[in-house]
Amino acid sequence: MMIKHLLVPFALSAFVSACSVQQEKSVNNAQSATQTEHAQNLMTVEGKQAALQALVNQYTVQFMHYEPLLATAIGVPESIAGKGYNTRFTDFSPEGMRKLQEDMNTGSQAVAKINDDGFSNDEKRHQQIVTDILRYYAGFSEFNGGYIDTWAGHLPYIINQLAGPLIDVPKVMQVQQPVANLAQAKEYIERLQHFDFLVAGVLEKFQADRINGVQLPQKLYPQTLAYFENFLASPVAEHALVTSFESRLATSDIGQEQQDDLVEQAKKALTNVVYPAYQTVKDTLLATQAHAPKGDGIWAQPNGEAMYLHEVRYLGDSNMTPDDIHQLGLDEVARISQEMDTILRAQGYTDGNVGERMVKLAEQPEFLYQDSDEGRSRLLEDLNGQISAIMAKTDGYYGTLPTQKVEVKRIPKVTEAGEAGGYYSSPSLDGERPGIFWINLRDMSAVPSFSLKTLTYHEAVPGHHFQIALNMAQQDIGLLRQNAPFNAYVEGWALYSELVAKEMGMYQDDPFGDLGRLQAELYRAVRLVVDTGLHRKQWAREKAIEYFHQTTGTGMTDVIAEVERYMALPGQALGYKLGMLQFVELRHLAERELGSEFDLKRFHDLLLLPGARPMSVVRSDVKRWINNNGI
Repeated sequence: MMIKHLLVPFALSAFVSACSVQQEKSVNNAQSATQTEHAQNLMTVEGKQAALQALVNQYTVQFMHYEPLLATAIGVPESIAGKGYNTRFTDFSPEGMRKLQEDMNTGSQAVAKINDDGFSNDEKRHQQIVTDILRYYAGFSEFNGGYIDTWAGHLPYIINQLAGPLIDVPKVMQVQQPVANLAQAKEYIERLQHFDFLVAGVLEKFQADRINGVQLPQKLYPQTLAYFENFLASPVAEHALVTSFESRLATSDIGQEQQDDLVEQAKKALTNVVYPAYQTVKDTLLATQAHAPKGDGIWAQPNGEAMYLHEVRYLGDSNMTPDDIHQLGLDEVARISQEMDTILRAQGYTDGNVGERMVKLAEQPEFLYQDSDEGRSRLLEDLNGQISAIMAKTDGYYGTLPTQKVEVKRIPKVTEAGEAGGYYSSPSLDGERPGIFWINLRDMSAVPSFSLKTLTYHEAVPGHHFQIALNMAQQDIGLLRQNAPFNAYVEGWALYSELVAKEMGMYQDDPFGDLGRLQAELYRAVRLVVDTGLHRKQWAREKAIEYFHQTTGTGMTDVIAEVERYMALPGQALGYKLGMLQFVELRHLAERELGSEFDLKRFHDLLLLPGARPMSVVRSDVKRWINNNGI
């Protein structure tokens, strides 16, 4: 079954049109702080359904008004995100973040209070998922620092080497902000001209957090400063905010003379607004670096231990203790290492531990691309070939396939130093802009060819692209759910997809490719050890780097970037393995209970089509499916 795209999802247009008297009464009832459970019980099922629908619509619109950059990234109508949202920024000031968190908390409570008696299973699931999404964005009120990220929820450091508004905004503008006509191009210019508002809010939050004792760990300052140095290093005319704008204008319906004028306006905005603002950030970092905390984990921040438990709950989607997660990681490291040892020995690699042998393997010339433009182009061509090869086999394993395309691109040089090995950015809601698999080519020795299949299956097909593109195409689940931020589900699915690729025969007669797959899985198991090591057991950055490198054999450039990533984003790295293990467990349960009635394509549709959600909801869905004999 092919999914069609819809610009206005989940009847949001109904929200901006007149509601019926019953709906208005239901909204008032649902929003009233004094509403009693008795009054709710007296409402009809239809009234409660209308109340839920109206609340979901209300907080969807409210959230999109708070987050215009997300609206740009996915391409929503102005009726939802507000007129001129492509010119605006989120207010990252302390007051702006406080209002966002309070409103999302109010919304989660209001949605949760709707009495679900008489609701269908789908309606109950919808209510629970939306409640959890709003809780995600409400953050952790007992941690007096950080900001709300549209993907990861509450993150502790608004300025860091990897993410945050000062890194994310230029990325979205360069790739996802539309400039197909003169009006859109003018919006792009206007947004550039208002960068001082964005930066002022971020700096105000940064300084307020410092007063509260929350500050980026000292060892993350060098790469954070390197980002701003790289951002400011190029002449204005060569900056990606100008060159990407210029190249996209060339494919627009704008005349050449106007194009030239627009490019000049962009240069002027960078010269007069963007560069001075980013220079101020750099100067602020230099002035505060000496007083940054020397502890590498979140434990070193005020109430950091409690914050880490919050991140484990929301980003790891787990009620396990950090100590138990640490031990699970050690157990998985031992299991996967044994599998790798067997393959390595069969290929004649017998000396040293698994990590040492993988280092030696990655140094072999037959697995390396040239460190040149030609080598990088060849690598990108190979990735596209791998996508085509696995797509040819998907019909036997997946029921519903996305209609949106996926492209492969190199991570821009300005951010590659602090970025992961690869990541995925979603398509637009209308499917006109494809999903993108971004790969980091800063160090060609860190991307041996035997590792690339697995990275492709994770970031593109059938991993993130299948899950996120299908999620966004579901027109009846609502905009909040179409962009749902459940980390363990999203990353767990992508890691599970690597395992399914092996079942599909993608590693047949390719033992080194299978080693790459196992190394990637080992990588995720090590994350359980290192993330909890840093944030629970108070490991130093250097200990985490040494353990990671020796255990996996991953190139040191990638290892350092990864460990520093975990320092900046506590708990995020837990979602991959914790989510994947639950997907595998639920599949085994369904296969065992259903026997010959088990259908893998229907099972994958069951996992994917309702969209991203808490793993507890996925578990309930699978058990209900089993009880219905796989129908």
